[in-house]
Amino acid sequence: MNLSNWKGVPRPDRAPIDGRYARLEPLDPARHGAELFASARAEGAADRFRYLFEEAPADAAAFNAWIEKAAAGADPLFFAVIDKRTGRAEGRQSLMRIDPVHGVIEIGNILWGPAIARSRIATEALFLFAQYAFDLGYRRFEWKCNNLNEPSKRAAERFGFSFEGIFRQHMVVKGKNRDTAWFAMIDQDWPRLKAGYEKWLEPGNFDAAGQQYRKLSF
Repeated sequence: MNLSNWKGVPRPDRAPIDGRYARLEPLDPARHGAELFASARAEGAADRFRYLFEEAPADAAAFNAWIEKAAAGADPLFFAVIDKRTGRAEGRQSLMRIDPVHGVIEIGNILWGPAIARSRIATEALFLFAQYAFDLGYRRFEWKCNNLNEPSKRAAERFGFSFEGIFRQHMVVKGKNRDTAWFAMIDQDWPRLKAGYEKWLEPGNFDAAGQQYRKLSF
């Protein structure tokens, strides 16, 4: 592979990314804060936050401090996940470890609330990030998680990421060791993966309640 003409790629913009079922909006405390706080505090919060870097918010003040800091950052670059049917912010995710020099970028800090978890909205939210990254010219799109986080590892494989190994004793998070499982897709994978996403996301693949008729496959 000859990359002698490689010049790097642009950094992602702080701009909306629109899909059929989901819209990704740059995180805005005034616009998204109340809805994301409600989503973060919904039943099952302890499980959803178990492997995130932060704890579930104890109260509105704690959440407001987090969202103000998150919204101001450029890496991670946070987006709210909007359910286009309701117009509500039901989750958030970020582009992070952004490396324009080498064309590597990661999706992380994912918290899809119970209203959109395991739905076409969440799947499209992932797809929109991947498509945006590869359209910008990134060569590698990563997913990393605690190796104990079995649901996250299953999700990565469902989304078409390839497992690449485990970084042992990679981090200390919330006073515990974290071995990190690494997954990635690369630009050479993307045409095949994109076709699978687009086929799965067709409106005809879902019933009136939004349940799939056929599974995502590549």
